[in-house]
Amino acid sequence: MESHLVGVVGVKPLYRVNEAGQLADKIFQIWVEAPHVARHALAGQFLVIRIDEHGERIPLTVSAVSGDLVRIIFMAVGKTTHQLSTLKAGDLIRDVAGPLGRPSEIGKHGTCVVVGGGAGIASCPIIARAARDAGNRVIGIIGARNAGYLILEDEMREACDDLLIATDDGSRGYHGFAADVLKGVIAERKVDCVWIIGPAIMMKVTSEVTRPKGIRTFVSLNPIMVDGTGMCGSCRVRVGGETKFACVDGPEFDAHQVDFDLLMQRQRTYFDEEKASLERYHEHLCRCGEGGHHG
Repeated sequence: MESHLVGVVGVKPLYRVNEAGQLADKIFQIWVEAPHVARHALAGQFLVIRIDEHGERIPLTVSAVSGDLVRIIFMAVGKTTHQLSTLKAGDLIRDVAGPLGRPSEIGKHGTCVVVGGGAGIASCPIIARAARDAGNRVIGIIGARNAGYLILEDEMREACDDLLIATDDGSRGYHGFAADVLKGVIAERKVDCVWIIGPAIMMKVTSEVTRPKGIRTFVSLNPIMVDGTGMCGSCRVRVGGETKFACVDGPEFDAHQVDFDLLMQRQRTYFDEEKASLERYHEHLCRCGEGGHHG
């Protein structure tokens, strides 16, 4: 059954939210009916969504697929993700474009480790499953600031042969960082391939663990994106001394070739504008709330 809404001739389809909810502190999930994405999406790819005609386009990783449904997981940090977090089953999304980007380089490597940090854990189960289906032994490592930020533990446990957990404050699992856990794994056994997904600083630090041993390591980059096709150029990253476009050449790249410092600098480009936009959004909500209360 074609589950997005076709509408009248000449009108673009809308995409229905099938399920929505909160997974952890500030982290939310949405299952959206997007058959064209669900039919073709592979591990590591992403989509670009726009909530309404006046909204901005934002890239979000394909976290899971089930029938005609695609799951996205995000942290509510800016105006658009805060708006997304308010959606509920039955609500409509204006645009869902994808799948975009190159899929993960899944092959038979041997022993693979999939490392996720914070909201980056969202991308891990689909990669772990694909790696294990390809005949690899898969070790999962998920880390977060504290137990309240951990997500998808059960899914990762199902997708991996072994799962290790770390929290910065020791409230769950190993007291420390995912990078420390990875260091221990590498010291104990031969590791052939590693995926790392999380905040840029986490990926930078964690990928340095694998560099001395020359372990093939992939990271999924999340620079600023607008169109998802490389035309706007806002997703430029530096990899191996060359300019790449994360939306078409990635989002996965060789971790040991990525200029993380430049990536983090570019991620801060519109920080002030994003902060102001979020403040205006909250002010608007407050005014609407006051009007509803007194009206």
